[in-house]
Amino acid sequence: MIFVAAVSGFLLIAVVVWFFWTGKKCRKTNEGVFGDSVSVMEGDSVSLNSSVTKIPEDDDILWKFGANKSLIAEMSGADGIFSIKHDVLDGRFRDRLKLDNQTGSLTITNITTKHAGDYEVQIRGAKLRSKTFSVSVYARLPVPILNSSRCPSSQYNCSVLCSVVNVTAVSLSWYKGNGLLSSISVSDQIRSLSLDVEYQDTYSCVVNNSISNQTTQLNITQLCQPCNTPSGLHLPLLYIVLICTAAGLLLTVVIVCLNCICKKRQRRVNAPQMYVEYNTDSPQCKKTTRKTKLKDAGCL
Repeated sequence: MIFVAAVSGFLLIAVVVWFFWTGKKCRKTNEGVFGDSVSVMEGDSVSLNSSVTKIPEDDDILWKFGANKSLIAEMSGADGIFSIKHDVLDGRFRDRLKLDNQTGSLTITNITTKHAGDYEVQIRGAKLRSKTFSVSVYARLPVPILNSSRCPSSQYNCSVLCSVVNVTAVSLSWYKGNGLLSSISVSDQIRSLSLDVEYQDTYSCVVNNSISNQTTQLNITQLCQPCNTPSGLHLPLLYIVLICTAAGLLLTVVIVCLNCICKKRQRRVNAPQMYVEYNTDSPQCKKTTRKTKLKDAGCL
């Protein structure tokens, strides 16, 4: 009985030691599975750090992308030779990837939204180490565009429309000073936000995403005109009245001047003509033969 108990205890201790040893061995062969999130603007460059200062000579480093973990780059620590897979995934990484020959870190240049997704680096050697990255790529934000619409004729305010183009998955907001007035999420169907503004306040329209923003300040005096004037006329109507009045006065002056010119010409036409007859039969004229002398003698 004592012998059976001793054997059972020995076997139990052996099983515990075996589980401890195998668990420790597994932890040594697969370490460092964790992830980082990275956000970057479209067109910029981003570096994914392998978290090692120098790749051991016996290790190899592999970079993979996407849900299918397609191999996009690899490097051998023994000779420092690396290979970039330019043609993988329809060539989207062509001429965009760079590998650090000391650390194996990966740099993606001129990044686009096609390069957003999950990346994994594996360092294979005596033990396997891996690290994952979640990369988000945001399009560059446009500057909000402001346009004024027709304003109420009874108040000193106007309605201003703020809009953005060629961008989605962003927020569009109106601010009065530093206070938020209204905000929407921009989509393919909704790209603008209107606001009734007052002349004595300052307003700004802001478009933003997780990492950047663009702001347009509202110049009320330039974009909005007061709906009422002291004379009670709408400004465009007042301008039309003034222009028509000036044109009428100018036309009246032109007609008067033309009438005066016509009357002067008529008086000239109706004026009596004076004729002087010379008697060329006089003895003085007969004796004169040259035309100039006849003229001087009063014969012509």
